[in-house]
Amino acid sequence: MIVVAGEALIDLVPQGAGALMDLRPARGGGPYNTAVALGRLGSPTAFCSRVSYDAFGEALLDGLRAAGVDVASVQRGPEPTTLAVASIGEGGSASYSFYVEGTADRLFEAPSHLPAETRAVSFGTCSLVLEPGASAYEELMRTAAAQGVFTALDPNIRAGLIPDADAYRARFKSWLPSVSLLKLSEEDALWLGGTPHEWLASGPSAVVVTHGGDGLTVFTRDGAVHAVPGERVDVVDTIGAGDTVNAALLHGLSAWDALSPEALAGLGADGWTRLLRFAARAAAITCSRAGAEPPYAAELSDLCP
Repeated sequence: MIVVAGEALIDLVPQGAGALMDLRPARGGGPYNTAVALGRLGSPTAFCSRVSYDAFGEALLDGLRAAGVDVASVQRGPEPTTLAVASIGEGGSASYSFYVEGTADRLFEAPSHLPAETRAVSFGTCSLVLEPGASAYEELMRTAAAQGVFTALDPNIRAGLIPDADAYRARFKSWLPSVSLLKLSEEDALWLGGTPHEWLASGPSAVVVTHGGDGLTVFTRDGAVHAVPGERVDVVDTIGAGDTVNAALLHGLSAWDALSPEALAGLGADGWTRLLRFAARAAAITCSRAGAEPPYAAELSDLCP
């Protein structure tokens, strides 16, 4: 089982130019999208978070269940659901403003244990920024890594939520010894100010960098670099594309029984190229439709691991 730990929220997505009345609520949050994508691809998946009892929270849980995601590890609370207002720019790129004060997901507490069948845990986005929950997710990451569980991290930088950029960059570096696979966009890499080779030296066995429509590149600890181009589609928006990449990478590694540093080292050029192409195709499908709507396994049958 792959456990995805992090926030679930509601994206308010514009439906054309103009008035606020054209905002449509959609289920979202980077970890949430990753969990849904994993479930749709067919990986046994559990979600570990804290979700409101309000109507948005119930809708979020319904979306997880519909994707086949186990929600037994989801904590609940009476506080409201976090809201993210999306703005869609040229080429379908999305930016966000957030309403996070006093929301349920910020009060997440580290669980005493993970499901017994856990093979990997994925972390990222707002959940590692907003306290007090951020420290609880960090504790879970370090505990899982210390127990030998494969860990994946997508920082998915939301600069508007980070009050002290230098403090966050230092904290990010402190996570790396507990990370098996680091995935981030080239924009995130630029904001963080490091390089894949520097990050690899601190802990991860592989670093995957996404380049939007231009594809993906993986850097591995043995010095190898493998890249694939992006899949060309008519882009509606890019919401959830990076989260879909996370899910595709974890799904493929799980299918190949490669959720370990040793197995990552043995993938080689052919294995990495096949995995990156699968992730690129999955992300392209997500970009071809509005909101975070990742593909199902049947839509990727020719590339499925």
